[in-house]
Amino acid sequence: MNCIAVYSSKGGVGKTATAVNLAYASAFRGKKTLLCDIDPQGASSYYYRIPIKGKFNKKQFLKGKFKNFIQKTTYPNLDLLPSHFSFRNLDLALNTEGDNELKQNFASLKDDYEVLFFDCPPSMTLLSENLIMAADQVVMPVIPTTLSIRALAQSMKLFDKIGAERKKLRAFFSMVERRKKMHVDTVRAYRKKKVFLKTLIPYLADVEKMGVTREPVAVFRPTSPAAFAYDRLWMEVWKRRC
Repeated sequence: MNCIAVYSSKGGVGKTATAVNLAYASAFRGKKTLLCDIDPQGASSYYYRIPIKGKFNKKQFLKGKFKNFIQKTTYPNLDLLPSHFSFRNLDLALNTEGDNELKQNFASLKDDYEVLFFDCPPSMTLLSENLIMAADQVVMPVIPTTLSIRALAQSMKLFDKIGAERKKLRAFFSMVERRKKMHVDTVRAYRKKKVFLKTLIPYLADVEKMGVTREPVAVFRPTSPAAFAYDRLWMEVWKRRC
């Protein structure tokens, strides 16, 4: 099972859109896929129309007792573990229950899924550190702007501080507007660096409409350039798997 954390310390960079669309692309291409929504805002769960059933909360999550709460989406090969509002306190729980290791908890699913996605909250906390360490790959969307590039640099420092291997970090440019000179110049300056994947995700209204349609872009607009871009991104991530 290949564990992929979709992570950024900066909000508003297209992180959840990436998790939702990559998980769909993985499942569409025949991989048995689980998307785990760890962001307490629950945007991935919202997009896939998955409500919480039963008494699922952070305690069950940290103890690895979440199999009964995994739900099927309406798409073949794709399941989702929904978020819970109590996840906002996962850092406190990790502090007091430090013997919980996320990678070990999810190891019980290795015979059920080929790909596991974490939709991570936008933060730089103990939870972030645990998710980075648990992942085989960390996919990070980066808008071609100064603050987003700075967030990438800070994340690389975090990798070094916690002893995570930088080679599992895969950055890519997200929400790219080719009409903006700053975007074009930033992409040109950074895209050849080893940490960056080749695929660019364009800034398009189709991605924003996911909040209305509550579907991946490839479902409601299969001919959209964004749909093709997310599929290319997934193929690139899969080929770079550890």
